[in-house]
Amino acid sequence: MAESSVDEVADGIYRISSRLPGAVDGRDLTINVFLLMADEPLLFHTGLRACLRATAAALGRLLPLSRLRWLSFGHVEADECGAMNGLLAAAPHAEVAFNARGCWMSLRDMADRPPRALAPREALDLGGRRVVVVPTPHVPHNVESQVLYEETTGTLLCGDLFAQLGDGPAVTRSAPVAEALAAESALAWSPPGEAVPRALESLAGLEPRTLAIMHGSSFEGDGGRALRELAAAWRDRLPLPTGEREAAGQLAG
Repeated sequence: MAESSVDEVADGIYRISSRLPGAVDGRDLTINVFLLMADEPLLFHTGLRACLRATAAALGRLLPLSRLRWLSFGHVEADECGAMNGLLAAAPHAEVAFNARGCWMSLRDMADRPPRALAPREALDLGGRRVVVVPTPHVPHNVESQVLYEETTGTLLCGDLFAQLGDGPAVTRSAPVAEALAAESALAWSPPGEAVPRALESLAGLEPRTLAIMHGSSFEGDGGRALRELAAAWRDRLPLPTGEREAAGQLAG
C-alpha cells in the first residue's frame, strides 16, 4: 500500500487518504479516514486492515497513536472498520463509539474491547469539540448506518454519502452531485425508494459547512444546499416506485 496523504479539510479535522488503483471498473477509489483533533482525539473510519500500516504512519505525523481516544465509523464494513482492532492495539486507551444498534448487532463481538453504545442524537464530548451521532438506517446501506456531526466547525462526517470514484482533490468547492450519482450507478449499493433522499433532506437541516466524505473529495461550502441538491437529483436520476413518488410529491406540497 502506497503512503497515505494528509490534508486539513476543516479547522483541526484531517483527512488521511489511501488510494486503491483501478478498484471500480478500472477507476481509482480513495478510502479516507478523518482525525478530529481534541483533548480526546477521534478517528472516523479506520480504513481497511490492509491499509493499517499506511494509515498508522500518516496518523503518526499528526499525533502519537497512543493518544487516540475514540474510534467511530459510518457502518460495519471492511473499509469502514477493517483496521479497528489493529488501532485498538496501538492505542491502549481508545474505545469504539457507535450507535446502540450496531454495538448490539456486531461490535460487542467484533471489537477487541467493549464499545460505547450511543443513543440517537447523543453528543460525545471530545474536550474542545463535540460530535453528535445521527443514525441513518439503510442509508447509504446497512441498517446500523450513522453519520457524525461536529458542532464547532459544522462538519458532517458523511461516511459513504456523496461517494465519488477517481482521485480528485482533498477538498472541492463544487458540490459533487453528478459525481455521487455516477458512483451510485457504478456501485449500486443504496436501497431503492425514498430512504436515501429523505435522509439527505433530514441531514440538510444541520446546514453543515463541510462535508467530510469517505470516498472522493470533501466539500467546503453550503452543505445544506448540496444535500438538498443530491436528494432532488437522486429522485430524478433514480426514479422511485409510483406510489412512493406520489407520496413524495404530497409531502413536498
